[in-house]
Amino acid sequence: MKLLTILLFVLVCCIPSLRASESTRVLIVVGPSNHPPGSHEVAAGGRLMKHCIERMENVPGVSADVVEGWPHESLRDAASVIVFIGDTFPPNRLPNARQNLADLEVMMRRGAGIVCVHYATGLRGEDVQPDGDHPLLRWLGGYFANRTCPHHESFAKIFPEATITPAAPEHPITRGWQEFTLHDEPYYNNYFGQGNAMAPNVTALATAMLPPEKPTPETVAWCIERSDGGRGFGIVMPHFYKNWSNDDLRRFILNGIVWSAKIDVPVVGVKTKAPDLSAFGPESVEYVSRRPKPKKAASN
Repeated sequence: MKLLTILLFVLVCCIPSLRASESTRVLIVVGPSNHPPGSHEVAAGGRLMKHCIERMENVPGVSADVVEGWPHESLRDAASVIVFIGDTFPPNRLPNARQNLADLEVMMRRGAGIVCVHYATGLRGEDVQPDGDHPLLRWLGGYFANRTCPHHESFAKIFPEATITPAAPEHPITRGWQEFTLHDEPYYNNYFGQGNAMAPNVTALATAMLPPEKPTPETVAWCIERSDGGRGFGIVMPHFYKNWSNDDLRRFILNGIVWSAKIDVPVVGVKTKAPDLSAFGPESVEYVSRRPKPKKAASN
């Protein structure tokens, strides 16, 4: 009888945590993009993230919704974390930007997480105050300042080989992945506030020595623990869609999403099988340039 009582007590204590896990929802918002096939591929990237999130081998019970456009209130209310992918910060690019930001403020005040992937970390000059202020700075901890910004300019350049190095080995988001090198466009000179100094509650998670001709350790991924109880994660890759096949990069991003949703990141990081990139409807898995090919010289 005593053993039965103990078992019932353990079961009752476990139920709330099981329910919490099963109720965890990730909301993925896909913004506009006009990049060539094989680069950005934001719609396919959104579907790929949903696929991986719902098939995490060691973090069960998480579901994801993907929306192209601004999400309905019911989806926003249900989400533990909102993930953005698109050409610059999608709430500013989608219709009714002011209302979008107000809706997002409601989510942030209740402690929801926020994640921005690659160019979704970006803001334009028209989005920010003259001194660079924007709610994203408070929610995410930093952003990519497009060249139109009046206060700061971040840089976007494709590097044949960029080596991404963990900068905070004790942080849960850096679990399970090692330094890796890839052909991509890790933005550098990203903006973190006045004097470009990170706030005390912002952590640099990964750096790359950029640019190669004048290498400096540049922060290419970071996170924030906000005063409202919420968390944020920004990462300035991948530019090329095929880089989602990189196990270390994919684990890095999924770790960031899981952590931002306030789920414990496994000691070995999030485990997923390598996805079939062609299954998510990209224009192309490989990069296809839109630049016109040079005309051949006419033969005599």
